Amino acid sequence: MDILSALPNLQKKGFLDLDIDPTIDLFEEINKLKKEKNAVILAHYYQEPDIQDIADYIGDSLGLSQEAARTKADLIVFAGVHFMAETAKILCPDKKVVLPDLKAGCSLADSAPAPLFKKFMEKYPGHTVVSYINCTAELKTLTDICCTSSNAMQVIASIPENQPIVFAPDKNLGAYLNKKTGRNMVLWNGACMVHEIFSAEKIDRLMSQYPEAELIAHPECEDVILRKAHYIASTTGLLKYTIKSEKTSFIVATESGIIHQMEKYSPEKTFIPAPPENSCACNECPHMRLNTLEKVYLALKYELPEIVLSDYVLEKGRSCIDRMLTISANAGL
Repeated sequence: MDILSALPNLQKKGFLDLDIDPTIDLFEEINKLKKEKNAVILAHYYQEPDIQDIADYIGDSLGLSQEAARTKADLIVFAGVHFMAETAKILCPDKKVVLPDLKAGCSLADSAPAPLFKKFMEKYPGHTVVSYINCTAELKTLTDICCTSSNAMQVIASIPENQPIVFAPDKNLGAYLNKKTGRNMVLWNGACMVHEIFSAEKIDRLMSQYPEAELIAHPECEDVILRKAHYIASTTGLLKYTIKSEKTSFIVATESGIIHQMEKYSPEKTFIPAPPENSCACNECPHMRLNTLEKVYLALKYELPEIVLSDYVLEKGRSCIDRMLTISANAGL
């Protein structure tokens, strides 16, 4: 069977399991294919360093959404997880969007299945639904406004104070927002496996070992971690803080992939990944790490695996993202 006839079956597998000539320069070949196909590679900060280095744009969920909305490329290779590539497809329904490995999911998105959430909402009629962008395309069809950790405060502020809100799917980010805004949003009980695994006890020991280091944390972390943090922000916010701060060492409580960018921008500073509560590398998202440079090359070459969404999801899921982008633009984000 030749490769062209095998492609449909390879799409079903979720990634292209093909042998690659070990002598080729993947960086050179990827750059060549990008020009030939008018393609762009969008990568999240949590991707492996090689993917970040080959990407045309690196960012967090807000930045990636904004970049997807304005790209002139015909083909988007999304080096991230499934919900991010879905968001790009919703924003660019006329473009082909491929994800190097379709199995690159998200524990947070998986924690809020749309059918269960729809039933949950029957208990809260009249509530505005704000969903963290880390959710499935199907959940976005049940959402009034999306948000990211970068713009969540502005999104909540855009809703009248007397209007009740259901916030999904991240209970930790929702609790943090309730504390910061004084709202009493109803929270769906979902969480990110990476941000829930950090050990408060081990972080205490690290802070004693490195008393000059600041603990910086993503708001998806549990409250016990956030209460210890010197600074709390989105992934991009944490990166910007380390660049501007006069401090020279940081304990970083988020997925450790961001440290690659922190070290590139501030090579003279020290970045210590916050430890998980067990001995595995759980401060690395296993879903994000399913994407590899080899899979990026194959996805670009064969334009697979492709993100395919129904017309209903494409149409119904868009308004909550558009509202978020408008709020962000008005806030100068």
